[in-house]
Amino acid sequence: MRVTIIGTGYVGLVTGACLAEVGNDVFCLDLDEAKVALLNADRIPIYEQGLEEIVVRNRAAGRLTFSSDVAASVRHGDIQFIAVGTPAGEDGSADLRHVLDAARNIGRHMQGFKVVVDKSTVPVGTADKVRAVVEEVLRGRTGEAAESPPSLTVLSNPEFLKEGAAVQDFMRPDRIVIGVDDDVAGQRALQWMKALYAPFNRNRERTLVMGVRSAEFTKYAANAMLATRISFMNELANLADKVGADIESVRQGIGSDPRIGYDFLYAGTGYGGSCFPKDVKALRRTAHEQGSELKVLAAVEAVNDAQKRVLVDKIVARFGADLDGRTFALWGLAFKPNTDDMREAPSRVVIAELLARGAALRLYDPVAMDEARHCLEADLKATPAALGRVSFCGSQTEALKGADALVIVTEWKSFRSPDLAAIRTALKQPVVFDGRNLFEPAAMQDASLEYFAVGRSLVRRAGAEGP
Repeated sequence: MRVTIIGTGYVGLVTGACLAEVGNDVFCLDLDEAKVALLNADRIPIYEQGLEEIVVRNRAAGRLTFSSDVAASVRHGDIQFIAVGTPAGEDGSADLRHVLDAARNIGRHMQGFKVVVDKSTVPVGTADKVRAVVEEVLRGRTGEAAESPPSLTVLSNPEFLKEGAAVQDFMRPDRIVIGVDDDVAGQRALQWMKALYAPFNRNRERTLVMGVRSAEFTKYAANAMLATRISFMNELANLADKVGADIESVRQGIGSDPRIGYDFLYAGTGYGGSCFPKDVKALRRTAHEQGSELKVLAAVEAVNDAQKRVLVDKIVARFGADLDGRTFALWGLAFKPNTDDMREAPSRVVIAELLARGAALRLYDPVAMDEARHCLEADLKATPAALGRVSFCGSQTEALKGADALVIVTEWKSFRSPDLAAIRTALKQPVVFDGRNLFEPAAMQDASLEYFAVGRSLVRRAGAEGP
């Protein structure tokens, strides 16, 4: 099938590449000519496992095209996916400017029937707005018979991709949600979408068909539920610290209940990234616009904001509020492993708080170093002197040199089985703050490391030195 993807960000690039991989003729549009040039040179602007190979293979095969030519993009695709960004506005609402700009461009150039698909995460009612914008532009076009303008239908097809596993999630989805109007045009479009997704349904049917507004709502509801599970476990972890319980044992105890399960029950330093923070805010804003309040989600946000400072609180309790003259090694900067995404990353809060207290920092991440440097330069623009106390290191071992303690913020696999004796030797003081509960407290005690985790009984070596 001939498909156009509008936007080559995280969702658009993965969607376009994976649809090309199963044989479709895909045209990816982006107005950023520098990004288009990068992609046409087989260079990928984001880190996502397996994506580069798919892009290179399908571009070479002629199934994947990158361009900034708007008119050509509309001509190309019978199905037009809108996959542009919807950043949070100051009031928490999703900013739809790019979505509606894409709709206007479709209206300006379309000829014949088009299926317009909202792939971006958008509030309930956005499909109606997209349709209205396209139809308004069509009515304003000159030189066409008013009685026979091109026709379209607008669908909702939200994405459910986990950063770090997006290619696998797309190629082997657990569900494909399609929101469609129950009219002739909608049913015609639904058949096209089913044909498009047929390769992903070979061993079982994964497609869930529902109304457009229900599909739009489903995406927000899913992310809000996952964010709620994370904040719930983090709040329990903080209580476990106070009462002497081990949150890992608690997690296993409740996760074994099939009604609960194990996913998204890991305590840590809070959620970040491009989805959960933005989508929780947007859903709360939608409720506010309807004269309602989502009290649970208000608490989810508050807990998450506080949780990003939990490691700093533990560091202050151990070393004191004044950290001038102290140096800390930070392992992990991206908001989660297997990505270089620094958006809303807990590490940014930890770094800012430690620098504000006078500490020096030695940072390492297996993938996100360039993106972290860019983000921290923006974060610390008002305090450039603080940036002078930040060192970007080439390895996790290098980051330990001269540090008073190790702080683990992101759970990269390469951090899971380090040489504990080497860590103890490299650090000026044998202290580890583990924001992702990577290690067993008993093993840390055996290695004579003073260990602070999240929601686990504190295990310190006998006779540990004070601040």
